[in-house]
Amino acid sequence: METDITAPIDVTASHPPWPTPGRAGVAETATRSVLPPAAPEECRERQVGAPKAQALYALPADSWQIAGVTLQSRLLLGTAHYPSPQTLADAAAAGGAQVFTVGLRRLQPESGGGQAFWQRIAALGGHVLPNTAGCHDAEQAVNLARMARELFGTHWIKLEVVGDDYTLQPDPFGTLQAAETLVREGFAVFAYTTDDLVLARRLHEAGVAAVMPWAAPIGSGRGPQNLHALRTLRERLPDAVLIVDAGLGRPSHAAQVMELGFDAVLLNTAVAEAADPVRMAAAFAHAVQAGRLGHLAGAMAERDTAHASTPTVGMPFWHEPGAKPSS
Repeated sequence: METDITAPIDVTASHPPWPTPGRAGVAETATRSVLPPAAPEECRERQVGAPKAQALYALPADSWQIAGVTLQSRLLLGTAHYPSPQTLADAAAAGGAQVFTVGLRRLQPESGGGQAFWQRIAALGGHVLPNTAGCHDAEQAVNLARMARELFGTHWIKLEVVGDDYTLQPDPFGTLQAAETLVREGFAVFAYTTDDLVLARRLHEAGVAAVMPWAAPIGSGRGPQNLHALRTLRERLPDAVLIVDAGLGRPSHAAQVMELGFDAVLLNTAVAEAADPVRMAAAFAHAVQAGRLGHLAGAMAERDTAHASTPTVGMPFWHEPGAKPSS
């Protein structure tokens, strides 16, 4: 489902379409015209003979690279738990995602399971990122990564080694061990981890393509639980590709971490289990863009005291000698 977001939104329609950043990503949202909210009759009167509103700001092209591939979208999308295959396809298009994660272990590819699902993922037209979700040690994860390379013809792998079945917290030792092995074997490793700085640095030094800290436990939707830790990761690892993975539940959560300077976010449950996954995918796409633009713009410094936004020179005129209050 591709949407022409360069055309003005038809505010006279009973259900106006929401603008979506198509597959080409940020640059496609450069021009839009939107009338202020009003009743349909008022909108029609205002549109007659009136010039179209101009875009206030043209979003710059903001491509980025990972594992030798240039991407336009900074929203990566998981493919599980959607109400239907068509909803997945529509959400993928609405969000403009170009990378899609696929859990191999849960669909048993070694026995031929999930063939129809593989075909649907291929039809999305993006880059497939197989993951090792469900593995509990480094050996399992490495073997599954090798299988994924044979099945999909890709050296990309999202590395997950579960350390605790209740919280699904990754095993730091198994993750690092598997990452080192896979990097030696030529894989581009997207390493899922916690927000621990030391482990993230070790993974980066091991040569992973991306370090992917969680914001909160997988599927919790609680949003960033430790913004200080995430900010520290970005500050201390300026050259690493950092993608927030897991725990985001609302578009505002994505904007928060993108404002910190993270390169991208990966979502699944927040979109798949929304009341309207397609609209939610579009909402997240715009939130990611907003957060990225906010980071590039540079936010004002926080202050402990109030500062008047309207500058004054000298004394207000009604306090000057001889001034008389109006009656």
